[in-house]
Amino acid sequence: MANITIRNLDDALKRKLRIRAAEHGQSMEEEVREILRQAVGEASPPRDLAAAIRKRMAPLGGVDLDIPAREPVREPPSFD
Repeated sequence: MANITIRNLDDALKRKLRIRAAEHGQSMEEEVREILRQAVGEASPPRDLAAAIRKRMAPLGGVDLDIPAREPVREPPSFD
């Protein structure tokens, strides 16, 4: 894979990039890669479905579910 260096990047822009990356839960490098992918039209890499669901449902809060008591195990059938 290729590397790229960006010189003379404004401090305010770097700060905004750091905040945006944190909001998306990824590193600044990954955020820049994502921005470049979108800018040149390349498809985004697949995201973790479980993480996406958790992120979407987190503002709604959790739910405590009642776990039913386990019933005793029944005797295995006898084939006598």
